[in-house]
Amino acid sequence: MSFYKKLRGVLMEDNFNKHLGNKLKLRRLALGLTQTKVAKAINVTFQQIQKYEKGTNGVSSIRLLQLSNFLKVPINYFFEDFSEYLVNLEKSQEGHMNVNYNFLVKLYSELNADQKLKFNKSLQVASNNISKVG
Repeated sequence: MSFYKKLRGVLMEDNFNKHLGNKLKLRRLALGLTQTKVAKAINVTFQQIQKYEKGTNGVSSIRLLQLSNFLKVPINYFFEDFSEYLVNLEKSQEGHMNVNYNFLVKLYSELNADQKLKFNKSLQVASNNISKVG
């Protein structure tokens, strides 16, 4: 891998950490929650939540899943408007988003059997709701 590709990857990850931190902070404040309350809910220190919100620490996929669960947002809330995840201009103009499937596969692979079962059930409920609307 070239130096520039590595550098771009590091910058993209850094930008994503900052983006994710902003989304986390916005949602936490919208719900009127303290950093301490969020930290206790996902079993980390409030300093860790501060680092997440500043974008200085990356959030593991399991922690991200816990955060989305606790903050009552879908997992893609954290990266749905992150420009690096857009496929191309055409799709972004249509309002469609490229989901980072590698991220989702990694996230899913880290779930235990019970979490996978709950996740699959929530997908079924979501797809049933979509088919009722459509």
